[in-house]
Amino acid sequence: MYLGKRSNGIYFVEFFDSEENRKRRVSTGKRNKREANLFLYSFKENQKKNKKIIYKSLVEYRDEYVKFVAEAYSKNYLTSIKLSFRQFIKFVDDVPLKKITIPKTQQFLSTVYIKAPKAAELYSRTLKASFNRAVDWGYLSENPFNKIKLPSSKKPYPIFITKSEFKKIIDNTQDSEMRDIFYTAFNTGMRLGELVNMKWKSIDFNNQKIYIQNSNSFATKNKRDRVIPLNKIMQTVIANKLKKVSSIVYDDFVFSKIRGIKINEDYVSKAFKKIVRLCGCDERIHFHTLRHSFASNLVQKGASIYIVKELMGHSDVATTQIYAHLIKENLEDVVNLLD
Repeated sequence: MYLGKRSNGIYFVEFFDSEENRKRRVSTGKRNKREANLFLYSFKENQKKNKKIIYKSLVEYRDEYVKFVAEAYSKNYLTSIKLSFRQFIKFVDDVPLKKITIPKTQQFLSTVYIKAPKAAELYSRTLKASFNRAVDWGYLSENPFNKIKLPSSKKPYPIFITKSEFKKIIDNTQDSEMRDIFYTAFNTGMRLGELVNMKWKSIDFNNQKIYIQNSNSFATKNKRDRVIPLNKIMQTVIANKLKKVSSIVYDDFVFSKIRGIKINEDYVSKAFKKIVRLCGCDERIHFHTLRHSFASNLVQKGASIYIVKELMGHSDVATTQIYAHLIKENLEDVVNLLD
């Protein structure tokens, strides 16, 4: 930043505008150098007071944010972010972040919502989080997505299956390895990715617990470790599997068709769906339903939502609240506790 003089004798201040990513000039309106210097001093002070916004284009920011997310979050979340940015950039083009306005973001989400409400909700959620980070990093003064509200849509409660329905599925499962995987999902609430990546070293045989931990080769959905105690059914499942293993290699996968080779997630998912259809069960039931069923059955038996949250590995109890409608406590009985 320096003081210059025009041919008409009026001084100007030249400085670099980080928001515009270019040099700019501001007239002092003064011909007297002393007065012009006073203007320069005042201008510098105002610049210090105002928050500096670093210039960043949308594509540049996307690349930086994707790199950040890749180191901290799951692959599925990363895929959602890449998709959201791709669609948004396609709509607004590669513009400077500061040029992205509330009306433009509203127009984007409204256009998507007309054709695909679920996609609009995904884009809104992921882009809002990413632009909050842009504010934190000094690329924006405010998040244009924070002011956008999509039409509210009633979220359906998750489908779950009872023990009798689960028994029907198990009875129609001929493959013993698939049976063990289904039992484990129903009795631990583990995600499919966690199941197929589980190794013998993850099981504490003395305390009858499974430790779900992140490693160089696998990361949970939210990168959080957790512990799940084994109930009697799972203790039996693990004990029976141990009888079939001549010697345990702790770095081997617990579930495997060929020793040392991980079972494909898609293979398990399709096998489960095939059996569901064979049993004539609800078409909406899929492998992830076993995880929902674990949580739902616990809540119905009186388990605390906060305990279920820990067992499920949810980052926020708000996620676990989708099972709250299953709590069968009588309101009068609860109030009478004060008597």
